[in-house]
Amino acid sequence: MEDYRSEDEQVEALKRWWDENGRSTLAGIALALVGAFGWQGWQEYREGQNEAASDRYQALLEAMAGAEQDPAQQGVAERLIAEIKTDYSGSAYASFAALQGARLAVQDDDLDSAESELRWVLAEADSGSDTALVAQQRLARVLASKGDTEGALALLEVKGENRYPASYAMARGDILLGAGRKDEALAAYELARQVASESPQMPPLAALEQKIASLNPAEPRAIDAAAVAGPALVGSQDSADASAEGDAKVQAEPAPAAAEEETP
Repeated sequence: MEDYRSEDEQVEALKRWWDENGRSTLAGIALALVGAFGWQGWQEYREGQNEAASDRYQALLEAMAGAEQDPAQQGVAERLIAEIKTDYSGSAYASFAALQGARLAVQDDDLDSAESELRWVLAEADSGSDTALVAQQRLARVLASKGDTEGALALLEVKGENRYPASYAMARGDILLGAGRKDEALAAYELARQVASESPQMPPLAALEQKIASLNPAEPRAIDAAAVAGPALVGSQDSADASAEGDAKVQAEPAPAAAEEETP
């Protein structure tokens, strides 16, 4: 503002400035206040929504647990899943609810519904997030159970960071084993073991070791016990051999790939 020779000139200048800019200034202040209060109100609304979604999801988990004892609880769980997905769409709880919906569908052998729920999660969750990685791995198992081996394997090829490499490698082994590709399955299991051993936070995977052992051929005997012991022990040795051979056959039988696993 220019320097004025008297206070009167300054007052007159202020009046002219107010006439020209006063209304727009007040409007700007009003908008700023509305924005501040509006943002605060929106934050409070979001917090309230999250609390309500959390309470509803906790009720869903209780219904899921009770469904094992009371089949009627499954209906309650299915209703809560639909409500959470509709009322809190876009929240993490909606994706969690859909994951539970996929679990129920697998238990009912409804793989189409399970696939639909998991694809819904992938569409809603951020790419590369923990939720998306869990859904992607479970979807791979569902597709494998439906006979789409190549589609399942493609889902396990994660581009970018994968925080569950051992779990993904194990899932790949299960899918390959279910398709009868034992050598590739063994390689995937061994990779999973290697990755798990390099992570101090990863607990020992007893099931993984059993799968690796079942795919490794038994070492041949160095000495024929019957020939060394003589005729007197042939009968008893034959019985022991038959028993051991039966155990080996049981171990060698591959377990079918599960349609869904626990969250990594």
